[in-house]
Amino acid sequence: MKEVLRYPNCFVCGDQNHHGLKAKFYYDGEKAVSSVIASENFEGYKGIYHGGVISSLLDEVMIKAILAEEKYVVTVELTVRYLASLPVGEKVNFEGRVTKQKGKVIFTKGQAAGENGSVFATATGKYVEARPGLKEQLMKSVD
Repeated sequence: MKEVLRYPNCFVCGDQNHHGLKAKFYYDGEKAVSSVIASENFEGYKGIYHGGVISSLLDEVMIKAILAEEKYVVTVELTVRYLASLPVGEKVNFEGRVTKQKGKVIFTKGQAAGENGSVFATATGKYVEARPGLKEQLMKSVD
């Protein structure tokens, strides 16, 4: 698996963001994956990982599946379905994949699952290819 490009100051994947998650993403030719420990630094309710952080990780893993193919896109729609609370301290595996492309719109799906395979959340996303000016700006962010 190859590591997918990252943005140094990104909240999710940036290795230089001191307040971020510092998640690493890999691509196997079919899907992007990442694993993180649900840190209490990002809990919502006591002992439960914040749903917004789960959503951010799902968005990122799905967009990384597209970025791995050297397509620069932005999120236009993200739908997350929470199936179970995620306890802090637990290792969670994220995966995302492209399901189809229609013109400049790319559709994805993703999930967050525990080590035992229990699924905490699923997601679908729509991403649109960045216009030339925006693409240049996005490319300046890549590490």
